[in-house]
Amino acid sequence: MLPAYISHSDCVRHDMGEHHPECPERIGAISDHLLIKGLLDYMQPYDAPLASEEQLARAHSLSYVREIANMTPGEGYAQVDPDTWMNRYTYLAALRAAGAAVLATDLVVQRKAAVAFCNVRPPGHHAERNAAGGFCFFNNVAVGIRHALDVHGLERVALVDFDVHHGNGSEDILYDDVRVLMCSTFEKNLYPYRGAVPRGPNMINVGLAPHSGGEAFRAGVTEHWLPALDMFRPQMIFISAGFDGHREDDMGNLGLVEADYEWVTRQVMQVARRHAQGRVVSCLEGGYVMSPLARSVAAHVKVLIGAD
Repeated sequence: MLPAYISHSDCVRHDMGEHHPECPERIGAISDHLLIKGLLDYMQPYDAPLASEEQLARAHSLSYVREIANMTPGEGYAQVDPDTWMNRYTYLAALRAAGAAVLATDLVVQRKAAVAFCNVRPPGHHAERNAAGGFCFFNNVAVGIRHALDVHGLERVALVDFDVHHGNGSEDILYDDVRVLMCSTFEKNLYPYRGAVPRGPNMINVGLAPHSGGEAFRAGVTEHWLPALDMFRPQMIFISAGFDGHREDDMGNLGLVEADYEWVTRQVMQVARRHAQGRVVSCLEGGYVMSPLARSVAAHVKVLIGAD
C-alpha cells in the first residue's frame, strides 16, 4: 500500500501571464526534486481525474462552478480578480486540482494508499463558496473533505493549513460544518486580511507576527492546534500545504525553514496515527520561489510517507 502521488500535465497548462508568481514551473520544480531525493520511488503515481459538477457543488454553488467555466477565454487571459487570471486551460487545470483531492480521498479511505500528496495547481484555499481569488478557483481541500464526509460517511474530518496566508476560502465553506475542525496558522495583516476573528467555533485561527520565525510557529501549533485536534479526534486529516512562509520566499515574512515544515508534518502525522488510522491527504497551496518550495515540499513529503 504505497503512498499516492497525484498530479497531471494539465496543471502545467494553466498560466496567468509572464512574471506571475503562481507559475507553471512550480509543478516541475517539486516533481524534479522529489525524484532527485528518491522520494517518488516510495510513492505510487496517479493522474488526477476531472472533478465532476456534483463533486464541486459540495463545496461551491453550482451557479459559481458554471460561472467559472463560462469565463474561460478562447485566447489570451480573462481577469477574475486583481491577481487571479484564466487562460484557455485554467478551468481544465482547476478541475484536475479538485479531482486530485477527490481521488486522494478515495484512495486513502479505501486503504489503497496510506497517505496522498497532490502536486497540483491552481491552489485552492482562497476560493470561497461563491468567489475565486488569491490565485484560486475551486477549493481543492474543501471538495475532498466534503467527499470524505458526504460520500464515504466519515463523521469528523480535520483540516490543517500552514500557508503564510489565511485560508479564507476554506473558512467560508466550512465554518458552519460541525463535522470539520479547521486549524490554521498564518501571518497577521497579510492577504486576505482575515482570520483574526474566527467565523465559527470549529475554526482554530493562529495569527503570527511578521518575522516571528519557527519558534512562534511551533508554539502556535503546540498550544492551539494539538489540543483541539486531540479533543476533536478526527477520522481523517487534510493538509493545505503552503510553503510561502519560508524565509527565502518574499510572499510573506514569517521566516520559516524546511525543518519547520518537517516538524509540523510530524505533529500532524502523530495525531493521524492516534485518531485517524494514519489517513492523511495533503494538497499543495502556496510557495513561489522554486528552490525553497521544492526543498520544503521534500521535507514535508518525507515525513508524510514515513521516509524520515
